[in-house]
Amino acid sequence: MSQITARLPDEVVSALDRAARALHRSRADVVRQAVESYLEDFDDLSVAIERLRDPADETIDWQEARRVLLA
Repeated sequence: MSQITARLPDEVVSALDRAARALHRSRADVVRQAVESYLEDFDDLSVAIERLRDPADETIDWQEARRVLLA
């Protein structure tokens, strides 16, 4: 496992410490979990943007989708 160093504002460190205490976890555990969650969201968002930019991907407008869903 690799180790990294990051500089964080004091208020972020205070919030991190509060979260770690509340979760009965170490700072490292909370940071690791937060980064993993962020990267999962980033991957999902990247896929969504890629699909939106794909001109071959069929799209329908909101009114048509609403009509179909409510029918």
